[in-house]
Amino acid sequence: MATDDGASAGQQRLVGAEGDYDDQQLEASLRPGTLDDFVGQQRVRAQLSLVLEASKLRGRTADHVLLSGPPGLGKTTLAMIIAQELDVPLRISSGPAIQHAGDLAAILSSLTHGEVLFLDEIHRMSRPAEEMLYMAMEDFRVDIVVGKGAGATSIPLDLPPFTLVGATTRAGLLPGPLRDRFGFTGHLEFYSVPELELVLRRSAALLDLTMTTEAFTEVASRSRGTPRIANRLLRRVRDWALVHGVERIDARAAGAALDMYEVDVRGLDRLDRNVLSALVGKFNGGPVGLSTLAIAVGEETETVETVAEPFLVREGLLGRTPRGRIAMAAAWEHLGLEVPDHAAFKDPALRTALATDADQEQDASS
Repeated sequence: MATDDGASAGQQRLVGAEGDYDDQQLEASLRPGTLDDFVGQQRVRAQLSLVLEASKLRGRTADHVLLSGPPGLGKTTLAMIIAQELDVPLRISSGPAIQHAGDLAAILSSLTHGEVLFLDEIHRMSRPAEEMLYMAMEDFRVDIVVGKGAGATSIPLDLPPFTLVGATTRAGLLPGPLRDRFGFTGHLEFYSVPELELVLRRSAALLDLTMTTEAFTEVASRSRGTPRIANRLLRRVRDWALVHGVERIDARAAGAALDMYEVDVRGLDRLDRNVLSALVGKFNGGPVGLSTLAIAVGEETETVETVAEPFLVREGLLGRTPRGRIAMAAAWEHLGLEVPDHAAFKDPALRTALATDADQEQDASS
């Protein structure tokens, strides 16, 4: 069914990386409390551990930390671990909730010494609040303006030293002056299947589930490299096993459960397969415009572009070119079809356009 909001559509999908209330409840019970318990992201964990240990040895607050990466990879969990490792309180807010400088001033003025302030989706904070945050991060001071017009007075307010942990899914939208004020920046990568198996093993133990090694692999391989999705799929497998009276979940049971929810072996759901099927079946593999493709699958353009395309492009199933979307060889193979000789991705001009587009996206993400 079509939706008017791509974000809400992503939250309704079983393989959507955005979290909902149920995910928050589950994550609260499964969330690791220390860096040693945190699975994956070895490079970021090692670097962050060094930053935190050095701050404790110096007896000073830790540097401000910026965590970037796609949703569902553990940015909020790491923020909570930072506060836990430093043994200090944690204050949680988000960019969309801070639309005025006064909102930020109220939060900053109530912080205690050494407290960790976590701002999720920090790139969505208002510009006046951003400018106030510059001084707060660097000098631990803000200027409060009292009054209006010619009678306005600026009152300096000293802040206790604190650690800001910012999380963003779109680091490129952060202004340079704000990025430069973070002492440590960590980019979280998608998880490999073996890493997701470790996540699932830990979650299954906490949920008191008995699963075979092959069952963990089955769920992990359909989780799109995202721990949040892996835990969500694990819940669905748990429900299926409970209803069917299965006490020991094997690969066949896990596969049957996820097949029922229309999540295939590569993690594609109904929307993903509809996009590929339309691209291949109705438009001979493209190129086809985004709006035309969206109409063909009965979805809004924004839904196709923001909900379905990122994973399809990352998996090498779909390509974006100046002339439109094209199906890659893997798309034909995934649908069980033979790749035709006239496939658009074989066009040298389009292959060059694909490479250029990939380079531009890499530059934007970095």
